[in-house]
Amino acid sequence: MTRAVPVSITAFPASKQEAAWRDTLASLALTGRRPKDEPFHFGEVAIKRSPTGASIALLRAPAQTLAPVPAPEAKLLIGFVQYGRGHLAEGRRAAEFADGDLWVSDPSSQGSVQFRNDFELLLLQVPRERLIGRFGRGTTLPTLVLGESVSATAARPMLRALAANFAMMEDGDLMAAETAATELVLSALLAEARPEEDSATQVQAAHFARVCAQIEARLREPDLSIADIAKAEGLSPRYIQRLFEGQDRAFSDHVRHRRLEHCRLDLVNPQHADRSIAEIGFRWGFPDQAHFSRVFSGAYGISPRDFRKTAGGWDETRWTRGRPVHSGGRALRPLPAAPLPPIEANAPTETEDRLEIERPYLPPAPGHHHLPVSRDTVHWGYLSRSIAPVLRVRSGAVVTVETLTQHCYDDHERMIKGDAGAESVFRWTRDYKAVDRRGAGPMNASIFGRGAGEGFGVHICTGPIYVHGAEPGDVLEVQILDLTPRPSANPDFAGYAFGSNVAAAWGFHHDDILDEPRKREVVTIYRTDAAGESGYAEAVYSFRWVPQTDPFGVVHETIDYPGVPVDHSRIVERHDVLKGVRVPVRPHFGFIAVAPRESDIVDSVPPGYFGGNIDNWRAGKGASVYLPVTVPGALLSLGDPHLAQGDGEVSGTALECSLTGQVRLVLHKRGETEKSFLNGLSAPLIETESAWLLHGFSYTNYLRELGRNAQSEVFKRSSLSRALRSATRTTRKFLMERYELDEDEAISLMSVAVDFGVTQVADGNWGIHARIAKEMFAGKLPAS
Repeated sequence: MTRAVPVSITAFPASKQEAAWRDTLASLALTGRRPKDEPFHFGEVAIKRSPTGASIALLRAPAQTLAPVPAPEAKLLIGFVQYGRGHLAEGRRAAEFADGDLWVSDPSSQGSVQFRNDFELLLLQVPRERLIGRFGRGTTLPTLVLGESVSATAARPMLRALAANFAMMEDGDLMAAETAATELVLSALLAEARPEEDSATQVQAAHFARVCAQIEARLREPDLSIADIAKAEGLSPRYIQRLFEGQDRAFSDHVRHRRLEHCRLDLVNPQHADRSIAEIGFRWGFPDQAHFSRVFSGAYGISPRDFRKTAGGWDETRWTRGRPVHSGGRALRPLPAAPLPPIEANAPTETEDRLEIERPYLPPAPGHHHLPVSRDTVHWGYLSRSIAPVLRVRSGAVVTVETLTQHCYDDHERMIKGDAGAESVFRWTRDYKAVDRRGAGPMNASIFGRGAGEGFGVHICTGPIYVHGAEPGDVLEVQILDLTPRPSANPDFAGYAFGSNVAAAWGFHHDDILDEPRKREVVTIYRTDAAGESGYAEAVYSFRWVPQTDPFGVVHETIDYPGVPVDHSRIVERHDVLKGVRVPVRPHFGFIAVAPRESDIVDSVPPGYFGGNIDNWRAGKGASVYLPVTVPGALLSLGDPHLAQGDGEVSGTALECSLTGQVRLVLHKRGETEKSFLNGLSAPLIETESAWLLHGFSYTNYLRELGRNAQSEVFKRSSLSRALRSATRTTRKFLMERYELDEDEAISLMSVAVDFGVTQVADGNWGIHARIAKEMFAGKLPAS
């Protein structure tokens, strides 16, 4: 099994980061050229290599030109543009591409790929023989942005899915993707590439393509002959032979080569590891093992058996601005010098092939891990099943996880200054933005121009954490063992921690304000003792938001984008607010989520079945939060830390305060957990010492229920009546399954003893929670 080895360029001095980027591109046989006088500020490359000689890479970078390094055996390039705009250049010819486009390029044509803005590119590099021999038009392929052929249309969503799940791809996935993408691209090329030849040549090219496709479909027939193909295609055997002679090959040579290529792929495919060499040969039309071995050895200079033993893919990921994987709490160092940790009890022995010993990737034993907050360990304003994990743990592990509120820049002096972790995340100057994407919107801010991600999602999420063995259908329990405020690192405010509450434009109150101005937004800064022992917070001052200009020159009339630095010379601080009022603190995570499966990038604001921005203050010390797993590894993220919040969160935010939590992660396998009521869990569940908290939302799975535009529609359609209906159904099911009540008993109990409350009306997908007191069932045994 191949694995990714993320390495962060932050391990290099700033003066050497650009050189590291060039070296990483060189490993892909590419060169990069950026606009003059533009400082290097980020670049990410994740690479997976296949034992078959193909590779697939995910690249994220600012505007630049990529060009292949000239080489006799340079691989063909298939590119899928996740986002970004530019053109393919070949001599004086150019072909424009944009978000979602698919292109193919032959390095022998000495072309280049020119991006005009930030981009994300999925790049598949395949050996030339996979396409050249079957395309049948000389020794080069056309450089082409593929259009609307059926094959190109089918390839695009497949490649988008590969990009979204890149971190979780293994050998079998990679080899299947390589084969599928190559076949679809070949089919699209045959349909769309128009040769500049006479009509007779075009007809021959079409015939040759049909013949090759017929051969591919029938390679498993041991007695396949040219007569069989001629009959199927309505052509003469002699004409088919002339078609192959025009490509400087014979029919029989082509058939044998294609069979051997399929066998070569199967020999190193882990999905066929249980097949014998004879079975693989027979599968592709070689009825005799001795003949197969002789032909294979003649073609590749190695026997099938030795090839299977020695062929091994090497998989590497270089994150030149990204999220480094921690193995057992140890950050991996730049390749190739990462030390191997001790072999665990379940690791391969020294007698096994050392290429197969993946010791850096063995999940660490349950223990204590520390996940600090930094630009490399957070994602801002969105969830995604494709984010590379920053930590991998086993069930039972305890993790100390640091979290930041997105409101730190409301008061830089109190909440950022001197704090290395906060400074690394919030740093934003005219020339540099530490965390560019903030939200699930487009990177080029083409909708409102607010900034990358458009602020469609605001929470700073630490993670994701990969839980070994977690699979769809399981339940992840997050036990919150402790929560403490993050102390101010500014010596002027030693001994205190600070937070912010915003009466925001999105608050429920905003259309019902009494005093002028009627559309104001007010920020109130609070403080508590850094030790978290006083039990209360008090207001320090407040101010009304006035238009702020961010370091990139964008004016924010309202609080519409997270992390905008507030210029305190432009605001009026109002002190002595809430004088004599002490707010009881109840620290909790407003945001606890596993990755949803339905969409690649999901706005962090609306909660759902996966958890997310639940905003229930009961998710604090001593509580357990249960979440249904829908993607391998669960991919848990935590954030939106609150020092205090009331039910409803009517002003749009809570008392937002950076916290450090200690959590234990426990995996409940489907059908194997002692807590049988967790089987089939479809919404977040909180357990405290005294109660169960069940959650209903206007739309439990809005990503699926509301269709293509779900992430915008949920803000328009939410209602408390829908949320209450969802909560009552969830509660009824829980009472019937957990305590074996019948439906009538459950309905009666819900009305006389279950407290339903408004969790929040600030998060797009409104929430109702039901509180079931455990003491009611002191005399009743729960269901087994």
